[in-house]
Amino acid sequence: MSIQSLHKRANELADSQRQLNLLSEGIFADGSLPKFKDKLTALGQFPIRPEPLEILQINLGYMCNQVCSHCHVDAGPDRQEIMTRETMEYCLRTIQSTGISTLDLTGGAPEMNPDFRWFVEQASQIGIKDFIVRSNLTIIEANKKYNDLPEFFKTHKIHVVSSMPHWTMGKTDKQRGKGVFNKSISALKRLNQVGYGLKGSDLKLDLVYNPSGAFLPGDQSALEADFKKMLFKDFNIEFHQLFALTNLPISRYLDYLIASENYEDYMYALVEAFNPNALMNVMCTNTLSVGWDGWLYDCDFNQMLQLKVNSNSQHIRDFNMTDLSNRTIITSQHCYGCTAGAGSSCQGSIIQS
Repeated sequence: MSIQSLHKRANELADSQRQLNLLSEGIFADGSLPKFKDKLTALGQFPIRPEPLEILQINLGYMCNQVCSHCHVDAGPDRQEIMTRETMEYCLRTIQSTGISTLDLTGGAPEMNPDFRWFVEQASQIGIKDFIVRSNLTIIEANKKYNDLPEFFKTHKIHVVSSMPHWTMGKTDKQRGKGVFNKSISALKRLNQVGYGLKGSDLKLDLVYNPSGAFLPGDQSALEADFKKMLFKDFNIEFHQLFALTNLPISRYLDYLIASENYEDYMYALVEAFNPNALMNVMCTNTLSVGWDGWLYDCDFNQMLQLKVNSNSQHIRDFNMTDLSNRTIITSQHCYGCTAGAGSSCQGSIIQS
């Protein structure tokens, strides 16, 4: 590793520690924000322990063709962190040895990893039942080499999950950058053309909604109805489900909260909306997150905070199901985001509102 890379890595670790300190220690002078750990302890729910592993969520790298204001990965075109084929091979061995049913590829833009297609082809051959790719849509329109992604997804029966902040240009471009809305609409039309998102189609196309400001998402079913109505009315676009995700106070979104002086109010809103029933279905219980460099985390939010799993098996090359099954889940204040209101996970709201 070069001196420049070492300095960059040190700066990332320092920033993760800064965010952790802000989240966990001395948040407010009067100590009025209860610790997540204490909240769970009072309910007899601490520590959280894993259920049988169902989903392996793999971050293929932080490189992305967009720079979204809410991005908890802090992804962008300048990021060079990319999963190697060697690490992918360790992931494939893990999938084969465990019989994991769902593979969830994320980024950045996972499609920008040079071995993305190779990995999808290899994983498709070993019996994955639900193969998810979290696409930002605009990657399909970004460059000629990505133009055939809809057909590639169809060939491998990929479940496409895509971010779409709103059905209007203004709100979408404000969160994700100028021109993103039009490119997203174009990509959705192309996905529809090959059969994605259509009523009765088994080519699953789901959208993801994140609030663009310092507030919690509304009711998922109501948002889905509005999105379906307006996208079909204005653009003749169809999709299957909409996932409403709560923005967690980490990385770029945490910086936004601080800069806009909304941090304290947002944290109070998360705590006040705490729902004990959401604890039963938090994604860290059945999901394991694999970082671009192979380190293991309870979720991709912990990945951004450099909170590796509490286990002797901390890297994908050393994967040991017994050790990981006996671990406890690492939590901090950002976990309030997954237990607020109807709850939130990568699959959207986790309880009925």
